[in-house]
Amino acid sequence: MTTLYPPVQPKVLQTNPQFLPTFEGDAIKLTEINGSDEGKEGITVTWENLWVTVPNGKERKPILKDLSGYARPGRILAIMGPSGCGKSTLLDDLAGRLSSNMKHTGNILINGHKQELAYGTSGYVTQDDAMLSTLTAGETLYYSAQLQFPDSMSIAEKKERADITLREMGLQDAINTRVGRWSSSGLSGGQKRRLSICIEILTRPRLLFLDEPTSGLDSAASYYVMSRIASLNLRDGVRRTIVASIHQPSSEVFELFHDLCLLSNGETVYFGPASDANQFFASNGFPCPTLHNPSDHYLRIINKDFEQDAEEGLGKGVPAEQAIDILVKSYRSSRIRKQVKKEVVKIGESDSGAIKKRRTHAAFRTQCLVLIRRSSLQLFRDLSNYWLRLAVFIVIAASIGSIFYDLGTSYGSIQGRGSLLTFFISVLSFMTLVGGFSPLLEEMKVFERERLNGHYGITAFLIGNIFSAVPYMLMIALIPGAIAYYLCGMQKGVEHFLFFTSLLFAIVMWVESLMLVVGSISPNYVIGMFLAGGIEGLMILIGGFYRLPNDLPKPLWKYPLYYISFLKYAFQGSFKNEFDGITFSLDQYGGNKTISGREILTETWQLEMGYSKWVDLAIMFGMIVLYRVLFLAITKSKEKLKPFVAAISSSRA
Repeated sequence: MTTLYPPVQPKVLQTNPQFLPTFEGDAIKLTEINGSDEGKEGITVTWENLWVTVPNGKERKPILKDLSGYARPGRILAIMGPSGCGKSTLLDDLAGRLSSNMKHTGNILINGHKQELAYGTSGYVTQDDAMLSTLTAGETLYYSAQLQFPDSMSIAEKKERADITLREMGLQDAINTRVGRWSSSGLSGGQKRRLSICIEILTRPRLLFLDEPTSGLDSAASYYVMSRIASLNLRDGVRRTIVASIHQPSSEVFELFHDLCLLSNGETVYFGPASDANQFFASNGFPCPTLHNPSDHYLRIINKDFEQDAEEGLGKGVPAEQAIDILVKSYRSSRIRKQVKKEVVKIGESDSGAIKKRRTHAAFRTQCLVLIRRSSLQLFRDLSNYWLRLAVFIVIAASIGSIFYDLGTSYGSIQGRGSLLTFFISVLSFMTLVGGFSPLLEEMKVFERERLNGHYGITAFLIGNIFSAVPYMLMIALIPGAIAYYLCGMQKGVEHFLFFTSLLFAIVMWVESLMLVVGSISPNYVIGMFLAGGIEGLMILIGGFYRLPNDLPKPLWKYPLYYISFLKYAFQGSFKNEFDGITFSLDQYGGNKTISGREILTETWQLEMGYSKWVDLAIMFGMIVLYRVLFLAITKSKEKLKPFVAAISSSRA
């Protein structure tokens, strides 16, 4: 039976789980569905006596306290509660995404079995819509399809699946619209959220987790997004299990939920059918007033952050903390909880069959090629990244060329060449950081989401990141480098010029590698910029120009920091390339006295001449490889490092 979606009636709204929204063009309709669990194989998730704790000094603080419940196929479970109540923690625990500093006890079963969720059987939509801003909605989903589906599936089939998924979420009219960012126009907030959902339902997972899917959206956009999510239960005959944490849904959105889990301070206030929640609250003295949104009423009662508002809203002068205590104790002793516990045991004893891995990833080679193509397109279109840096470096190179124009070989040119090289290298490294860190963080957010969802691994990301950026890094090294090199009249010879540009290329690549390492542990942009900028500033300071090597304090500053400073080898290599082979006149003393560049390198600049400039360059590239390996190692263990960095930053705030 199909009926037009009815208007909201002037009464307390209740859920209507026998109806789910479907779409014909832009019209929303409600289609009656069978309430049984029959149909294609579904996934049931149960959790029993679940506790989650985090370190708190020498002890551990509970975040979730003795939770039990279930999520069944063909139904939407909404996890609700005030901020900080444990909604996202419960969602992460069920999805197997708890941070390493969190520990959980209790049982989480998938179809009655203890097992990890296989790739392709579940999807997780994060709260942040992490996507590359210059790609269109169609390109975003098409590249994702190439990463998620195996090579045995043809390109045409992958594109068709992407197009179908876009239509399912109502994005067919936005297929050529760029995602956009805060500084540029693009998809709306609701469209971005639907595109994020599209990415995770490409493989048609039978289990879908959503973290705050309506966050930042108005009521109309929220309903549209949740309606599309609810309609997934009617797709391809599969009864999907949908679990969503949600903060404050509208009454229309609340009607879409079949089951409700209300949390407060990590404890269950209510778990059961959403339609029975009002009866539970009313039986404990907190009925929902007529014409009020039920979800607003429930959240106001169990939110103790605004004590006075809660007291006035209750109309009885009952403090919010006391109301929460009444509800928690009532639920613990209620028939509803006993039924939930009985259902959890029943599901655990039934043998629904372990989840089998249904899909394989794209081959590693395919992943690398797709990531290279996708990143190259993003970099080409993003004017604020390499293109802006190139324009700035050209201006800086031209300015340097006019200030240090045609240095010659006079005695004054010795200091001039040293200052020129040091300044150019320092500015290049700092401007690369300033101009590149924000775009890199955007890319890394996408990488983190896709890696956690099993789309590809760290090595494929590194390969894609390097090969897509190499042409732009070469361009930045060659064009500004050539302008400064020939305007300043630096040492003639193709070999010297090629070494100079190779060194500039290595510097840009090293800064990119440093940003990867810092970005992998930094909790936000500001902390990352301070950390990376501090590292660069320290390396410039002890690089051997501002304080000569023999004058550096030996403990710490010279041994070991001077020798592990990347810019020490950059300064040293560039000085050897520029001074060695030139004879300078000592015109200030009169006569024809001269001094060789090699003497200046050893006596004035105190450089190590026991090995050639090419060894310095090789050491620089070796450090780049080391930084990339360090990024790989940190990323694999970042869940252990990130809480530590976050704790330090918060303690200093």
